[in-house]
Amino acid sequence: MSSREDSGRYRGRRRAPTPPRSRYAAVVTTAFVGAGIVALGAAHSMHDATPETAARAASFTSDADRLAAADRANRDTSRVDLLSADQAAVDLWMLPLQNYTVSTPFSADASNLHPGVDLAARGGTPYYATHAGTVKLARAMGGYGYAVVLDLGDGTTILYGHSSKIFVNEGQQVLAGEVLGLVGDSGYAFGDGLYFEVQVKNKPVEPRAFLLQRGVDIDNSTQPVDN
Repeated sequence: MSSREDSGRYRGRRRAPTPPRSRYAAVVTTAFVGAGIVALGAAHSMHDATPETAARAASFTSDADRLAAADRANRDTSRVDLLSADQAAVDLWMLPLQNYTVSTPFSADASNLHPGVDLAARGGTPYYATHAGTVKLARAMGGYGYAVVLDLGDGTTILYGHSSKIFVNEGQQVLAGEVLGLVGDSGYAFGDGLYFEVQVKNKPVEPRAFLLQRGVDIDNSTQPVDN
């Protein structure tokens, strides 16, 4: 057939447009083909790699593994350190006050019952939680004046009395060393000071001996955190 006849046969006809889906299919097909070529090229390069190149690649892999292992070890160590710090904070015992004198000692004598110690200090001096616990009471408490009772959760409670101000709320969780309130003379007090009482299973115990067994010396104003 001559070219003139061929031209006449298709004269006046329009070329059908390629549907969009066909174009996308063509692009995707091309992409897969290209990716296959790249993959084949990479595989060929790896197959033809020299022993030196292979050793270098293995070195890169082992270095990455070592770095990843070191990172995991560091994270694990940090986690242990945090857990240890949290546990240490929970187990810590501290003095209830600084810059004080023992004005009235503990007495279990029924004729002169004084189931705690009075620590004389300047009014407005902050006093602290001696151990982690839950604030069981934080309000006026008869002769104790404004008082805080801390529940340690093991049958032990600690009473802080004669406060001028209280900074904690009932139900609040505190750690050793947190400020509970300020020294005052509220309630039946004969001057500024902190009344400090420890009870174990609802029975008062000698506070100085109790704390001394836990590394806190009220008489000499020393505590584990100072060491």
